[in-house]
Amino acid sequence: MTTLSDRPNTALLVIDVQNGVVTGTHERDAVVANIGTLVEKAREEEVPIVWVAHNSENLPKDSADWQYVPELPRRESEALVHKTYADSFEDTDLEQVLAAAGIGRLIVTGAQTDECIRSTIHGAFVRGYDVTLVGDAHTTEDQSEWGAPPPDKVIAHTNLYWQYHTAPGRTAAVAETKNVDFKS
Repeated sequence: MTTLSDRPNTALLVIDVQNGVVTGTHERDAVVANIGTLVEKAREEEVPIVWVAHNSENLPKDSADWQYVPELPRRESEALVHKTYADSFEDTDLEQVLAAAGIGRLIVTGAQTDECIRSTIHGAFVRGYDVTLVGDAHTTEDQSEWGAPPPDKVIAHTNLYWQYHTAPGRTAAVAETKNVDFKS
């Protein structure tokens, strides 16, 4: 139901599951395993996978921390989008990558829930995409010492509000890994 015309396809978006981003995050291993399950399912169903990698002063491109976790090897044929802002669309070629593949629906996974995940799901939605957040395939670190809720509450709250998010002509949803359907 996307508002983007001639965009009938779905893509799996894997955001910032990089060594320097997910080390020490909430339920890191379970989240990475769930993303791995989705990557394999997408490959089996020939659904495009778009990998997003954050670059910054603290996460320089091509450094060990910048690399994706070893459990999630990207294939050369799969798109890699480089970003420097929280929203994966901001000042990147993500929109061009998605448009070229006729993508109007995104299945979103990755890190950090309270920064890059939230920014990207909202950024996609306002740009006309249907967006499904995979509720057990995103994570964040504990920032409670700075006044944030604990990570399990950040994740739960994001899942809660996203399943009720609405706008004309677009669909927001939350699904668990086992229930993700790339075809509907």
